[in-house]
Amino acid sequence: MTRLLRRALACAALLGAAVVPATAWGQSPQVPSPAQVPSAAPAAPSAVAGRLALVVQRAAGSPLFALVGRRIVVRGIVSPYVGGQAVKVGFYVDGREVRAASVAVAAVGNGEGQFHVDFTGARAGLVQARATHDATAQQGAFSARSQGVHFVNPNLGEGAQGQSVRVLQSELDTLHYAVPLTGSFEEGTGRALIAYRKMTGLERIPYAGRQVFEELARGAGRFHVRYPGDGRHVEADLSKQVLAEIEPQGRVRTIYEMSSGKPSTPTVLGRFQVYEKTPGENSEGMVDSNYFIRGYAIHGYAEVPTYAASHGCLRVPIPDAAAIYAWVGVGTRVDVYE
Repeated sequence: MTRLLRRALACAALLGAAVVPATAWGQSPQVPSPAQVPSAAPAAPSAVAGRLALVVQRAAGSPLFALVGRRIVVRGIVSPYVGGQAVKVGFYVDGREVRAASVAVAAVGNGEGQFHVDFTGARAGLVQARATHDATAQQGAFSARSQGVHFVNPNLGEGAQGQSVRVLQSELDTLHYAVPLTGSFEEGTGRALIAYRKMTGLERIPYAGRQVFEELARGAGRFHVRYPGDGRHVEADLSKQVLAEIEPQGRVRTIYEMSSGKPSTPTVLGRFQVYEKTPGENSEGMVDSNYFIRGYAIHGYAEVPTYAASHGCLRVPIPDAAAIYAWVGVGTRVDVYE
């Protein structure tokens, strides 16, 4: 082989070794098909937020109350409704848990769910329900508390003290009876209770009892103003034997027990005005007198029976006389009717 031929063969070998695949010099690489790319895992659905409201049923009053031994019901309203959820409900008496339960949430339409739990008060005390939903994969955490319910002992008379008395006084005060808010059942509470019993047709004694609380629970015992257009005035209802101070627009201010004229010396009926006021006690034992016609007056007196027993005046208990005297002025209208 000649020297020239050997040199040509060597050059050809060098050129062959220098050949590089086309893709290494700027041509686009082959893109793998979609089937060759691993797919990402699907995102987990996020938990739905929730709201809860608790409504107390089978209790009444302001504040709410129920009699010892009676059953109340707590209704829970969950929004939005998510299937398969449960709520933990605890009942607390004076801040101490006495019962706990887990209840399922059921659909009620309109995107809401509900549950019901009942509770019977075995003793007097303030009861509150607290409900909690722990977070799940489907719905977030939420909680709520109910209004407090005072379970009361209805058998209350002079000398009684405590929460049940405070509830009784609060209910009478809400209806505008002249009653102290002390938590102690003394003479002032007894007088207010007699006036309430007069208005509801119950026996006229200074004692509460189941009947009184049942009447309070249904809102009975309100004073119905006969002459709302008379402005600031006094009304004496002889059939009920109560006297009421009335503010403008017919708003009841305060209700008192009263004793009007007995059958032999009846109180005159009509619409009058106070023409004279005499403070203190006079020779007839009349205290803080407000005269509205001739010698007839609204005044305090040592004896105020639960029935009509005066000589024609409108007797009120001496402890109430000063407050009435301070509120009534000369010219104040006095409406007396049956």
